[in-house]
Amino acid sequence: MKKRTIYLLCTFFCASTIFIFLSFSAKSNNGVPPEGCVFNTVFGEVPLDSAFRYAPTEKVISSIDQGLDWLANAQHPDGGWGAGFHSKQGELDPHKVPADPATTAMVSMAILRTGTNLEHGELKTALGKATEYLLKAVEGANNKTLFITDVRGTQIQSKLGDHIDLVLTTQYLTNLLDELEDGSQFYTRVFAAVNKSAELVQETQDAQGKTKGAGWAGVLQSAFASSALEAAEVKGANVDKAKLRESKAYQKGNYNPVTKKTETLDGAGITLYAVSGSARANAKEARKAKEYIKSANDSGVIVESDVSYDNLVKAGMDEEEALSLDASYKVYEAAKITAQQADVMNGFGNNGGEEFMSFLQTGESMIVNKDDAWKKWFDSVSANLLNIQNNDGSWNGHHCITSPVFCTATCLLILSVNNDVEELVARGN
Repeated sequence: MKKRTIYLLCTFFCASTIFIFLSFSAKSNNGVPPEGCVFNTVFGEVPLDSAFRYAPTEKVISSIDQGLDWLANAQHPDGGWGAGFHSKQGELDPHKVPADPATTAMVSMAILRTGTNLEHGELKTALGKATEYLLKAVEGANNKTLFITDVRGTQIQSKLGDHIDLVLTTQYLTNLLDELEDGSQFYTRVFAAVNKSAELVQETQDAQGKTKGAGWAGVLQSAFASSALEAAEVKGANVDKAKLRESKAYQKGNYNPVTKKTETLDGAGITLYAVSGSARANAKEARKAKEYIKSANDSGVIVESDVSYDNLVKAGMDEEEALSLDASYKVYEAAKITAQQADVMNGFGNNGGEEFMSFLQTGESMIVNKDDAWKKWFDSVSANLLNIQNNDGSWNGHHCITSPVFCTATCLLILSVNNDVEELVARGN
């Protein structure tokens, strides 16, 4: 996998070089980016300072290579990957379990994030087969049962929830749209699948904003459902804004920033699972509050720089919105800190797929919020992941979600998160 290593290093080097060149060009034009500058994104904003990105170390890249090699050999002939059944958690052979959409989607997201798409990369054929597997699952879904697979009783369903296959598949197909030519026949097919799956995800939501059919740690299923809908909305899918607000409100309710108490009823009694979801659900609004205050402070509208309800109102924000954003900011800040405490990160007591998913949510929430502290988080988590990687390149859990396929995919998503910094930041706009 030397080609992949060179690709990842070159990608970061080239991105940094382009940024420096364009920064110089902008300065030569009185600090105003030239019209048509490639860094003026579809969101209409000058993009992220490259300093926010974090160059991966050679050890991290090597670890990613080993994990991808292992996953490539674990794929089924039908294009899918499987996690295995809850009743047989000790089965770690990826070829002795059936493929399932949740695991296939997680692996596909990892492959996509590490630099492969349907046209380029060493795993492009594997990704193409997986994409076809997932598209057929959505296209053939039963709108009444809301299930996209007949495979039942998997580790992922039992631990996260009945609809986790649908949720993660929605997230992957939404991410894939960035890699496709807008308006092409295949783009149209994928977008139609995203629309259908997003609508089904919303149908699984109850009056509390929680995803139905919760498993042992169902709060994670709901958190990923919220993220999937948020991403689908950015891409223009049919997402009900009220449903998305309810979904985020449920996540917010799992952590009280005043009492510092966590609601872990839907999180198997584990603080980590609940607070990582709370941080992720509040990241976008917390960033909006922070940037509103900074803008008002920089322009001299207010002299205060602290984010608070009073200061938001002084800066000109509507009282109702100020109340909501102030709450989001407080929940995010408190939940983010709690989620990184050593005793909380210990989760169930040892590593499992749920812990890895919680780490992923915490890191992504910090990037969505444009929180520079994400680099410190990454140093800590990546060091742990490299230390516990198996000799064959895989990772596996020691409780609950033990599947080496699912755990390896999740760990790769964490280790390669730098590759999706721009996309994650864009979701917070």
